[in-house]
Amino acid sequence: MPLPINIRDLINGQSIEWERLEFKTGWNPESVMHTICAFANDINNWGGGYIIIGISESNGRAVLPPAGIDPGSVDTIQKKLLQICRLITPDYFPIAAPMVYENRNIIVIWCPGGAVRPYKAPEKLAKNSPHSYYIRRYSSTVKVKSGSEDESNLLQLAAKIPFDDRVNQAAEIEDLNLTLIKEYLREVKSDLYKSAENMPFSDLCRQMQIARGPDEYLKPVNIGLLMFNTDPSKFFRGAVIEIVEFMDKIGDKFTEKIFSGPLHHQLRMALQYLKNAVIKERIRKVDTRPEAERIFNYPLTALEEALANAVYHRSYDNQTTIEVSVFKDRIEILSFPGPMPPVSENDLKNERVAVRNYRNRRIGDFLKELDLTEGRSTGIPKIRTAMTDNNSSEPEFHTDEGRTYFLTIFRANMDAYEDEPENVPENATVKVGEAPVTTPVTTPVTTPEEKVFQCIIKNNKISKQEIANLLGITRDGVSYHIKKLRKSGIIEWIGSPSNGHWEITETNGG
Repeated sequence: MPLPINIRDLINGQSIEWERLEFKTGWNPESVMHTICAFANDINNWGGGYIIIGISESNGRAVLPPAGIDPGSVDTIQKKLLQICRLITPDYFPIAAPMVYENRNIIVIWCPGGAVRPYKAPEKLAKNSPHSYYIRRYSSTVKVKSGSEDESNLLQLAAKIPFDDRVNQAAEIEDLNLTLIKEYLREVKSDLYKSAENMPFSDLCRQMQIARGPDEYLKPVNIGLLMFNTDPSKFFRGAVIEIVEFMDKIGDKFTEKIFSGPLHHQLRMALQYLKNAVIKERIRKVDTRPEAERIFNYPLTALEEALANAVYHRSYDNQTTIEVSVFKDRIEILSFPGPMPPVSENDLKNERVAVRNYRNRRIGDFLKELDLTEGRSTGIPKIRTAMTDNNSSEPEFHTDEGRTYFLTIFRANMDAYEDEPENVPENATVKVGEAPVTTPVTTPVTTPEEKVFQCIIKNNKISKQEIANLLGITRDGVSYHIKKLRKSGIIEWIGSPSNGHWEITETNGG
C-alpha cells in the first residue's frame, strides 16, 4: 500500500533527516529487526524512521540507481518481516510498502515512533536469545547497555507519548476531513493520493497514522486533528496564531489578526499577511555596482523560519496562542513553553543550538513535506544568516530558567523605511582622520540635526550606531535626523554601504 510521503524526496533525504533513514542492499532479517526496534523506541522523539531495502548506501546516503531486489522475493520478504516483528515486545508492526523505483523493486518500511515504549528485540534470531533495547545513535542502530544512561532515558519514556501523537478520546473519526487529507497528499505528490478516493476512509487514516484503534472504536490522533480538521482550536484552544500591530509606543492603539484552521493553512496565511502588510522593501542604486540593492525591514526568510519553529515546537496542550507582536522597530514572536531541556538561555546565544529531544514528533514531518520547515537544528542558523544578509541586527532568542516561554525578537532595519537611501554601514570603524573616536561630541550645537551633522563633519565614515553611542540617543533617532539632513540637501552618501562615505554638499560649505 502507498505511503503518505513523496518517495523520491524520502530517498534523497529531502523530507527526512539522514539519521532517520537506513538503506539496505538486501534482506538481512536480524539487522532489520534491530533497526525497527530502534525506530519504535524513538528515544529522541524524532518520529521513528524508514528502512529501504533494495538500495545500497555510502556514508549514510543512497547509492543510485537502486540495486533492487528480486521481484519474486518481495512476498517472501514481507512474510518474514511479519515473523521478525512478532519477536519484538511489546507488539509493534511497521508499515511495509513494496514499490518500483527507477525500474527496480524496493521495499520501504515505515517505522513510526511506538505508542507503548520501550521495546525490546532478540539479540539473535536463534532460539532463546536474550532480548535487548535498541536505539538510533546518529545514523546507526546500537544496542543499549544495561545500566547505562540510555537505558535510564528509555525507561523514562514508558507510557509517554508526545502530545501530537496521542489518540484524542474526545474526537471522532468524522472530525478528520477527507478533502484536507487529499489536498495534502496531492501537494506532497504522494502515491497514496491516487488510492485515497477509492479506499475506505478508516484504512486511509490508519495508513497515514492519523487514527488508531479497532473499527468499533477508531479515534483520531492529535496530529490528524491539527492538520486535517477545519478548526483545530475546537480541540486545542490555543492552536491559532495572533498577529498584533501596535500603532504607538504605549500600546493603546493596535490592530489584531487571528489565523486559525489547519496548522499549515494558518502558518501560510500568517506569513502571507506579514509579507503583505508588515514587510517593507527599499531598492536603491549603488554607484559602484550595476545591480540595485534591496533592503527589507525584516527578511521574510527569518520570519518564515521563526514562525514555523513556533508552530513546530510549541505545546498544543497549552491553551496559550502563538503571539506575533509588531512594533515600529521590532517584531516579537512568543510561544509556550520554552525549549526542551537541557537547552538554556545561554545555549540560545550559540551559533547553532543542538537539540536532542523534541516535544512533537509528527508535526515536523508534515511541515517538512510541505516545505514549511527544514531539518532539525537548522532554524536558528538560518535565521541568523538571513538577518546578516539583510544587514539587520542580530536576532535575539530568550527563555527563562523554567523554560516556560520562547521569545524571538527581530530588530527592524530602519533603512527600509526611508524614502531615499542612506547607505550608512552598521558596523563601520569610527575614526577622526586616523585616530579612533573615544570621547563624546562636545561641539556647542543646539538642535539634534546639528549634533548629528557635527559627528559627520568629524568623521565622514561614521556609522549610525556610533553616532547614537556618542550622542546618547537611539539608532532610530539618528536615522530620523539623517533623513531630515538628506532631504534638506545638506549631506549625501557616496559609494557602497560598506566602503562609502559622507559628503557635505557645496551649498553648505562642503
